[in-house]
Amino acid sequence: MTDARIPDKPALEGLEAKWGGVWETQGTYRFDRDSALRRVESADGGRECIYSIDTPPPTASGSLHIGHVFSYTHTDVVARFQRMRGKHVFYPMGWDDNGLPTERRVQNYYGVRCDPTLPYEPGFVPPFEGGEGKSIKAADQVPISRRNFIELCERLTVEDEQQFEALWRSLGLSVDWSQTYRTIGDEALFTSQLAFVRNVERGEAYQALAPTLWDVTFRTAVAQAELEDREQPGHYHRVSFHRPDGGIVEIETSRPELIAACVALVAHPDDERYQPLFGSTVTTPVFGVEVPVVAHHLAQKDKGTGIAMICTFGDVTDVVWWRELQLPNRAIIGFDGRIIADAPDAITSEAGLAAYAQLAGKTAFSAKQAMVELLRESGDLLADPKPITHPVKFFEKGDRPLEIVSTRQWYITNGARDEQLKQRLLEVGREIDWHPDFMRVRYENWVGGLSGDWLVSRQRFFGVPIPVWYPLDADGNPVYDEPIVATRELLPVDPSSAPAPGYDESQRGEPGGFVGEHDVMDTWATSSLTPQLAAGWERDAELFDLVFPFSLRPQGQDIIRTWLFSTALRAQLEHGVSPWANAAISGFIVDPDRKKMSKSKGNVVTPAGLLEQHGSDAVRYWAASSRLGTDAAFDPQNPTQVKIGRRLAIKVLNAAKFILGFEGTADAPVTEPIDRSMLAALERVVEQATRALESYDHARALEVSETFFWTFCDDYLELVKERAYGEASPAQASAVAALKTALSVLLRLFAPVIPFAAEEAWSWSNEASVHTAAWPTVDELDARGDAGDELLELAGLALTGIRGAKTNAKASQKTPVARAVIAGPADAIRLLETAAADLRAVGRIAELSFVEGDALEVREIELDAPQQ
Repeated sequence: MTDARIPDKPALEGLEAKWGGVWETQGTYRFDRDSALRRVESADGGRECIYSIDTPPPTASGSLHIGHVFSYTHTDVVARFQRMRGKHVFYPMGWDDNGLPTERRVQNYYGVRCDPTLPYEPGFVPPFEGGEGKSIKAADQVPISRRNFIELCERLTVEDEQQFEALWRSLGLSVDWSQTYRTIGDEALFTSQLAFVRNVERGEAYQALAPTLWDVTFRTAVAQAELEDREQPGHYHRVSFHRPDGGIVEIETSRPELIAACVALVAHPDDERYQPLFGSTVTTPVFGVEVPVVAHHLAQKDKGTGIAMICTFGDVTDVVWWRELQLPNRAIIGFDGRIIADAPDAITSEAGLAAYAQLAGKTAFSAKQAMVELLRESGDLLADPKPITHPVKFFEKGDRPLEIVSTRQWYITNGARDEQLKQRLLEVGREIDWHPDFMRVRYENWVGGLSGDWLVSRQRFFGVPIPVWYPLDADGNPVYDEPIVATRELLPVDPSSAPAPGYDESQRGEPGGFVGEHDVMDTWATSSLTPQLAAGWERDAELFDLVFPFSLRPQGQDIIRTWLFSTALRAQLEHGVSPWANAAISGFIVDPDRKKMSKSKGNVVTPAGLLEQHGSDAVRYWAASSRLGTDAAFDPQNPTQVKIGRRLAIKVLNAAKFILGFEGTADAPVTEPIDRSMLAALERVVEQATRALESYDHARALEVSETFFWTFCDDYLELVKERAYGEASPAQASAVAALKTALSVLLRLFAPVIPFAAEEAWSWSNEASVHTAAWPTVDELDARGDAGDELLELAGLALTGIRGAKTNAKASQKTPVARAVIAGPADAIRLLETAAADLRAVGRIAELSFVEGDALEVREIELDAPQQ
């Protein structure tokens, strides 16, 4: 009798909503802390029973794209596998919801702008709500305190987060939704600020006035990890510097506008052309400033004329030269990217000051044009500018080249200037198991190539405030060398809205009073603490001890240098350990032309329509088919792998319905050789799939499981269905037991990849969820499949031969066969004879005989009906 739970027509449609609700109601994926704690404390327990995942918090601005679905599916397969292995899986989700995009949206949406000097206004009502506010001019935007601004940012990001969560649930992520955090919520503020305070207390965080990479559009400092080189057109300008003896020194520069900021000329110490000049001086063109000629190993003998000008500051090499050669600072670029009004003190001549006045206030681009004309007029431009293309540094989110300006910023030591810390961080990289292993090199290269400490302060608003104030002297000037750092009891705190310890609000900005730090922390300074945020560091000691260090950090390859490195750094500084045991690095999604998908290129695919059209299981199958670290091409017009995944999920439902329709149980004795052979083959699949998943090779696990499944459906199921339909007998019971045993194993093998179809089919014969069922093991099949798997393969080949013979005879597969002869090697024939009854039944063969031959083939076939 067919179970009433089995539908007449199984379908994938609606399974996401059906099972998503059930999983949430039943708490299928909740982290059971009490049970985990009992196991850890038991005699045979230990941290091995916990599997914790440092899940990437997606940026809650805009929309998710297909790349998110790709990488998060990889993580979910791991989580589901470990849960079925009996682990207590801690699988949280965070929202990365502070950043520039949200700031811009809030300004336009509510008609406000942030002024961190203003006090907090409780119950503030913005002037506009419910529209983009694009007609509001910037000058008309209402200034509000940072705290009020952050509250509006939080309000606006909530909708995005709800949409993201709905999509993740639709995709079937087995996240524990009771374990979520926001990178701008009170808990994140507390954690980020406490970690920073401890960095300060240990001397790992410090403030310095130094050359800073600066984005003139966003008006903020940029860290080394946020840089990218972009090829840009430019020109080399051959320019003369004047020697005291009347001669000239020729240099080539792409930035003539910085000649006013020149502090030296530099050549390689081994360059014989310039060795006589080392220790002498030359005079700059147009401005007439005397500068030294110095030697440094970073100068390139084969670049330009072999001698270059050092300016403050044209590029990062200028910074190195300036620092190591102890040169003066004559910076002329302002925060807005324009030439500042006041000329450097070194320019003293009337002609020099007049020339500088022609540059003041201009953008770097306009100043360059003006400077070229000044050089032409003075005769110091020795040739027409030569067109070039060269790499220029940009902020990864910016669209204008970076400048280098002198600013006061906060830094965290990262090993760039501390060899002992650098070696510890390299050792951390060796302690982590990388999947794939070659990704470790990217981490090591980044650590080895660090050129400066981590700049963590940003001139933004929607971020974690740096918990520092500065006392004001009698003249009202900040005493930066005596910062007032918040104590733990004050956290979380916004120094722009709360008074400094020992002061009251009336003393803000007054001589002898205080001023709050207006800068916020780099986004990565919060994201680098995701293990601590998710695990309740300094907030929930019991949970933290259970799950930290984490088992896994999954992430994209492009943020190894930012998120992975910074997290490893903060864990090393705070805890002295690696934050996770494993790092799983996903590849990129590329378009059919093998170009990486990105919003800037306009080739991003959003997943909502894809999930709705093909179903979540189909999309998950596509993602799980790609190995970690491997780029995957995706064509939205012809998503072949997605369609294959949908076909697999439908076949799983139909096969389960078919098998569960047979009378009999899975625990009956399996006596027939072909049944035992099938289970032996399945045993090997379980062993291979398990080993692959243990090695974080989900694609291999899916491949071996799927390959077996199609053999199982196309060959074995066809071979034994007549026997399974037959009268009750040991042979019939054997077929049904083998079929139902295999179905149980296969549904569990597929559950991590196609969770909805697997759960639906499993529910037709089980009460509990397949996702909390035990992962299949070799032991549960070993006693039943000891016949070896060769027979299943041979029987499949014989069945293919019978089908082929009928096709060649232009006959239907239902056509009866009077007589057939199968030839093959002696060992193969002996095995096939044990499955003769099933072969006769499936082929509708009245008389089947076997003879020895060189190869397995259907040698003769005599149809019982005329050919079609």
